[in-house]
Amino acid sequence: MTLTRLSLTDFRNHAGADMAAGPGLVALHGDNGAGKTNILEAISLLAPGRGLRRAPLSDMVRDGASGGFAIFAEVQGEDRLAPVALGTGIEPARPGRRIVRINGAPAAATALGDWLAVLWLTPAMDRLFVETAGNRRRFLDRLVLALDPRHAQHGNRYEAALRARGKLLADMGSADPQWLASLEAQLAEHGAAMDAARQRALAALSAELAGQPDAPFARPLLTLVDSDGAPRAAPHDAEALRALFAERRRIDAAAGRATAGPHRDDLSAVHAASGRAAARCSTGEQKAMLLSLILAHSDCVAKARGQRPVLLLDEVAAHLDPLRRGALYERLAGQGGQAWLTGTEAALFAAMPGPVTRFRIAGGRIMAG
Repeated sequence: MTLTRLSLTDFRNHAGADMAAGPGLVALHGDNGAGKTNILEAISLLAPGRGLRRAPLSDMVRDGASGGFAIFAEVQGEDRLAPVALGTGIEPARPGRRIVRINGAPAAATALGDWLAVLWLTPAMDRLFVETAGNRRRFLDRLVLALDPRHAQHGNRYEAALRARGKLLADMGSADPQWLASLEAQLAEHGAAMDAARQRALAALSAELAGQPDAPFARPLLTLVDSDGAPRAAPHDAEALRALFAERRRIDAAAGRATAGPHRDDLSAVHAASGRAAARCSTGEQKAMLLSLILAHSDCVAKARGQRPVLLLDEVAAHLDPLRRGALYERLAGQGGQAWLTGTEAALFAAMPGPVTRFRIAGGRIMAG
C-alpha cells in the first residue's frame, strides 16, 4: 500500500500542505516542533481509531482556524488498480463528529480498515511494556486491526454493551433481568470474536518472530495473559463468557465495573535471548523488541492481506546506532511497501537505499529535500 498523495487543511500546525510520495522510504526531517509527527498523525487517522496520539478531534484543529480540519489521501495498492481516495476530518458546526469519505462517498470510520492498514512506532510507546495493561491491549488491538478490519466493529459493540450493562448494574435492584441477559449475550458474542482475532494475530506474529534472528533487533516472545498475569489456558468461548457475566453481576455491581472478560486481558512479552520479562529489560532492549515486533507484524499483514501496511516510524533513527540504523533501512527497503520516518537531521537518512522521497519540514511548511 502506498500513499501517493497526502493533503492537509488546518490540521495541527499545517494550514495547507500537499505531498506526493512514491513507494519505498519517505524521510521527513526538520527541527523539533516543525510538524513532522503531525504528518504521521494525519496518516494514522486514515485508519480506524483515534490516531497515534489518541487526541480529541478538537485538539487537531490548527490554532486560529475556523474550527475544522481535513485530511485527504490517494492510496495505491500493489495490484495497480485505480487509486482509492480516503478523506477524514471535522466540520466547525459539529466539532465532535468525525467525518469519513471513501472515493467521495460518506462512510463509517471502521470502513477505512478495508482499504488501508497503518502501523506505527512513536517515542511515547517506548514504555509500553512497563505501562498499563490497557495501553498494551490497545496496542495489541491495533495489530489485530491491521490483519482483520472487522475487529474494530466487534470492539466498538463490546464496549457499548459493557457501558450499557454497567449503567444497569449501578441500580441492581431495578435492573431488567431480560435486558441484562440480552446485553451479556452481546458481550459474549463480540468478546469471543475479539478474543479469537487476538489469538489468531498472536499466533501468526509469534510464528513470524520465531523465524527471525535475535540480532540486530531483540526478539520478543508474546503471550496473552489474564488480569492476574497467568497465561490464558483456552480461548474465550461465547457461551462460557455469557455465563461468566451472568454469574458476576453482583460482584461487578459492587465493584462498579466488569471485573472479568476479554477487556481485562493483557499482552505479556519476554526477551527471547535472555528470558527476562520485557518490563525488566533496559530501555534500549524494550525499544528494540518493539521495533522487531512491528517489522514482523508488517510481514504478517503482507502475507494475510497481500499488501504491506504503511509504516510510520517517528524518531526511530535517532535512537539506533549506525549498525542497527543501516540494518533497519535495508530491511524496510528490501521488504517493499512504504515507510514514513521522521528525524531532526537530514544526515540521519543519508545512507537510505532507494527509492527515497525526502521532505524538509519547517514551521508547518513542507519542502522537497
